[in-house]
This record gives sequence, structure tokens and C-alpha cells, in this order.
Amino acid sequence: GGTGIAAVQIGKLLGARVIAAASTAEKREFTQAHGADAVIDYTQADWRDRFKELTGGHGADVIFDPVGGEISVQAFRSIAWRGRHLVVGFAAGTIPALPFNLPLLKGGALLGVDLAQIPVREPDVQKRLMSQLTGWLADGQLKPVVGRVFALDDFREAFRTMQTRGALGKMVVRLSK
Repeated sequence: GGTGIAAVQIGKLLGARVIAAASTAEKREFTQAHGADAVIDYTQADWRDRFKELTGGHGADVIFDPVGGEISVQAFRSIAWRGRHLVVGFAAGTIPALPFNLPLLKGGALLGVDLAQIPVREPDVQKRLMSQLTGWLADGQLKPVVGRVFALDDFREAFRTMQTRGALGKMVVRLSK
């Protein structure tokens, strides 16, 4: 979706090697076309083995997780020592339960990322980050990826696409012709 594609681009701008996880071949191809260095099909039973191979056994330093569900617990098991797992949302609809021994064993951190809280709780951080983002947008390094534009009359189809996690990039509902 739009959040994941933005995360891929921002990861690359920050110098990261980005491994994107997606459930369909179409989504995996889409992420690679927009900068992901490698992709994983997390619906496959052996995805963690493939991930371990891609990281040379190191694991992920940062996991960006807008999906939630059981895959989140498995992803946390795959982080590097002192890795950070960023909880961004629960698009899968299920809020996972993380066994407390996993952060201990990994020296890892589970961090909630609620963008609505940052301007209220950390206004200076919000100003700095927004300045960096708008700079990247202005000079063309960060490019919003619009996957599909819907007419207002097709709002229900747009909503279904969003609910079923079928979006590639940002979905836009056009208010006028």
C-alpha cells in the first residue's frame, strides 16, 4: 500500500538495504519497482529462512509493520540484536500478542509509531521530520506513488480495495471530473 511504498522510499533515502514483505507477486513486484532491494513472500512457511539468508543471518535492524497479525510475532523473532520493530498499524485486523521473552532474547525494542501524537507530544521532532520530508518531496527524491484513482461514484469499490488490502500505492478518490 501507500504507507509501505513510502517506507521503502524513505528507507532507501536513509541508506538502508530494504527487504519488503508482501503477500502477492503483484505487490512484491510493485515494491521492487519502487526501490526495494529484495522481497519476501510472507505467506510461505519458510519465509523466515529466506529472510535469514537475505540478511546473512543478521536479521533486520528495523522492521516497519503496518499489518499486524501473527506475522508480526514471527517478524519480531527475525530482528537483529538490538533491532527495533515499529508498530504502525493493524491492517490485517488482528492485534498480535508478543511473548515478553522475545524482547529480552533479542535485546529488541517494540516501538509504537502514532503520527497523530508526534505534533502534540514532540512538536520539535515533528517540525524537523516534516522539514526533511518536504525537502525530499521538493527535490524529487521522495515521490508519492498513486496506484489507482477512483471516481467519487466508485467510493465503495475504493473502500473495498482498502479493506481487503488490495491497494498498490496510495489510493485517490477524485471528487470532480
